[in-house]
Amino acid sequence: MKKYLCAPLVLLLVFTIGCSGDDNQNNGSSNPVADNPTNFLDIGASANDLLSNTNFDALVIEVAYVSGFRPTNETMTNFEDYIRERTFKQNIEIVYRELPSPNEETLTLQEISDLEIENRTIYNDGTTIAVYIYFADAASETDDEDEGLVTLGAVYRNTSMVIYEQTVQILEGLSPTISITDVETATLNHEFGHLLGLVNLGTPLTNAHEDPEAEGHCDIDGCLMQAELEFGGAMMRLLESRTSKGLVAIPVLDAECILDLQNNGGR
Repeated sequence: MKKYLCAPLVLLLVFTIGCSGDDNQNNGSSNPVADNPTNFLDIGASANDLLSNTNFDALVIEVAYVSGFRPTNETMTNFEDYIRERTFKQNIEIVYRELPSPNEETLTLQEISDLEIENRTIYNDGTTIAVYIYFADAASETDDEDEGLVTLGAVYRNTSMVIYEQTVQILEGLSPTISITDVETATLNHEFGHLLGLVNLGTPLTNAHEDPEAEGHCDIDGCLMQAELEFGGAMMRLLESRTSKGLVAIPVLDAECILDLQNNGGR
């Protein structure tokens, strides 16, 4: 296990951008960062806003995907159910946007950030908070296939995340028992957990349960927020282990993570 926990945790590479302006739809803005400052903050900065209805009572998710790498409809239904279960957001809209490939074998988080600035169209507006998810046709630049360390997803700002869909599809193809929907759902739910501030990334700990060897992750066995869910090989072994025991493949949040969310405005 330590082999994976000591791997670079790409979710912790945070792009912090200071700026000012009003939030709105992009509408061809020449400077979306300056025009939409509350969507360009640190990871976890919008945890309470995503969990509660105090400032935002609606959520719109912009799913940008490279042609051929759109998540399954079942995945997105599962993802929406997960959000409704753990937040007070009931008014949820998912907007799909097909994009051309950047024609890169691997992508750094800076390159993914640049692609978002170029292509994102929906930002916080009034009482609606916006989240951007990019489904990439490239692998993470941090992958080390020789060591079996391949990254499935990452968060890099308060309302921004990437799913390395090409890697997800390759891994799913290697398993006779795990479906593409299983891997996509587990990855999405895990990464969105970080946007909700887990673990200790904007949502304070109620009790100690952060993994000392993997900052931002849970140390409770079987929890959705364990660090293993970040990396391909460990993820597949975990999902296959669950199904072999007759459990649902996709892990769920443990009691401590749920308590943290409840104490920060969630369910």
